[in-house]
Amino acid sequence: MDNGGPSRTALATAYARAYHQVVDRPQIFTDPLAARLLGRTAEDLVELGAAGRLSDAVTNRHRRLFFASRARFAEDAVAAAVAGGVRQVVVLGAGLDTFAFRNPHRDVRVFEVDHPATQAWKRERLATAGISSPETVTFVPVDFETQALATELESAGFNRAEPAVFVWLGVVYYLTPDAARATLAYIAGQGGSVEVVFDYLRSAVTEEERVHERARAARLAGVGEPLFSYFSPDGIAAELLALGFTGVEDCSGPDLIAGYGGAFDGAPPPALHVLRMLRASR
Repeated sequence: MDNGGPSRTALATAYARAYHQVVDRPQIFTDPLAARLLGRTAEDLVELGAAGRLSDAVTNRHRRLFFASRARFAEDAVAAAVAGGVRQVVVLGAGLDTFAFRNPHRDVRVFEVDHPATQAWKRERLATAGISSPETVTFVPVDFETQALATELESAGFNRAEPAVFVWLGVVYYLTPDAARATLAYIAGQGGSVEVVFDYLRSAVTEEERVHERARAARLAGVGEPLFSYFSPDGIAAELLALGFTGVEDCSGPDLIAGYGGAFDGAPPPALHVLRMLRASR
């Protein structure tokens, strides 16, 4: 990511969510703000797609459905937690996510955590698009190279002693394993009950998967966003259980999409998984 705005992957994910609203049926995830935030209309998106001016992350149906499904999964988890009494949601690496501005829970505070440059660009786009920021959203700019997540979150009013849900999508695989574990350890240390929803890349287990893994890594490294972390489902679950989490729900990309009525049509399944971990109150 340069200092002028969001990363290419953050933009591609936002375009995928917006394009999903226009071209996919059944629609897995509803986000009426996605296109507005990008300054696009449905007609713009259709024209860009027809002209081949959208990236593969947007036009590839399987990748697009995964982005839609993981967002739906995360927001379903938030809704369930709120129904159980949680009143704090932390969106780590928020990018161009719009949940905080569609938040239907008027007494639930949403903390958007992201790099200062990405957050500044997003806030400009929100203003330009006429999307208001409700009182329930708190922007928490964090440069992880120079600032500590714990310090900045708590300075912004996050209550470390109360229950919380953390949503952390599209980030873990760009971090080193140690950096990912450090953030998960911080989440696990919440005083009240805590839940985290995040996605990760499963380590390749076949030669075909290794070929896809190398191609994906080369593609992303070529745009300055190299991959650093891969996990096995059993391995990541064991690590999280060791941190004190007591429940795990791990969904592969194809299973997640199928659960929301989508299908892969025989395409090679991606190595992406979405994982939901819970810990009861201490």
